[in-house]
Amino acid sequence: MSDTTKEAGNGSKRTYHGSCVCRRVRFEADIDLSQGTGKCNCTSCWKRRWWSVKVRPGDFRALGGEEELSKYRPGSASGHGGHCKHCGVTPYGFVEAAEWNDGEFVSVNVACLDDLEPADLVAAPIVFMDGRNDNWWHPPAETRHL
Repeated sequence: MSDTTKEAGNGSKRTYHGSCVCRRVRFEADIDLSQGTGKCNCTSCWKRRWWSVKVRPGDFRALGGEEELSKYRPGSASGHGGHCKHCGVTPYGFVEAAEWNDGEFVSVNVACLDDLEPADLVAAPIVFMDGRNDNWWHPPAETRHL
């Protein structure tokens, strides 16, 4: 359980701390899990077993190791991501605003949240996306494997 709670709509934001396996990449984020998490069946998400939560850039803080990420952009406060060059884990990635989303956000890998209690994750709603068929706004017919 996190040490910081902020009210946000129907749920509440908590400050979670996260890292990759080797802990070279560290971050914290204010997250309201009641707003939902996401799983997609596109090739990238499927192969990485990606389970994410959207975080607004103002609610995300890199705490160290950004230069260890495979898509690090020196001098950039945002826009980087990728996997850790040492342990191979992808802790987060910045997503730019596009016609399919509601503005830029940071996609955080929930498996990288060090102080996330399993019960809190189980209670969080999951939105399934059918990226495999470019049908992003609808769940795929089968989700048990995601």
